[in-house]
Amino acid sequence: MKLLLTSAGVNNPSIHAALVGLLDKPIAESTALCIPTAGYGSSYGSPAGIWRFVSGQSAQPMCELGWKSVGVLELTALPSIDKERWTSWVREADVLLVNGGDALFLSYWMRQSGLADLLPSLRETVWVGFSAGSMVLTPRIGADFVDWKPPTGDDQTLGVVDFSIFPHVDHVDLPENTMAEAERWAAELPNAAYAIDDDTAIKVTDGEGVEVVTEGHWKLFTPTT
Repeated sequence: MKLLLTSAGVNNPSIHAALVGLLDKPIAESTALCIPTAGYGSSYGSPAGIWRFVSGQSAQPMCELGWKSVGVLELTALPSIDKERWTSWVREADVLLVNGGDALFLSYWMRQSGLADLLPSLRETVWVGFSAGSMVLTPRIGADFVDWKPPTGDDQTLGVVDFSIFPHVDHVDLPENTMAEAERWAAELPNAAYAIDDDTAIKVTDGEGVEVVTEGHWKLFTPTT
């Protein structure tokens, strides 16, 4: 897959340009599926917040970017649907737009639904996540971000990338999300980690590696041992 891992959606020209580059065609010619599932697992989530994401009324631009079409893929429903049916929907989409919320809840349902197993075959599909929708692809989220408890009881996510993400650095409504706090969080992880603000995204593509796309500020923390 081609990944655009954001803190708060496609909310500035640099991140927008990165998305268009990954799609390799205009947004108006691209089909999208949005995945709201993570919003149900968060203690901060609500039906109203999920509606805002799906309807394109949120402060994290995702579904409202002018797609050729947008559909909703709710992962908790997939185990009760014929697999060939829903996998065809995913394979036909140009982009998956993945809601924020709880990364461990999202990781659990990606595994339970079978979407996690499908990801390696989606070579040309673009994954656009914001917050938990980005963190779910990392190896671990760190104890600070554990809210919903998975059956395993740990903080491990899908490990599609080899770094962790601390989102929303210096957000006005999240006074605890400072760069100093991110550094403390990163010191408890065995892998590299990025702290990013809401004007920053991380682009990951085969052959080109990892690129930080930003109009804000960010920092990379690497393990000391």
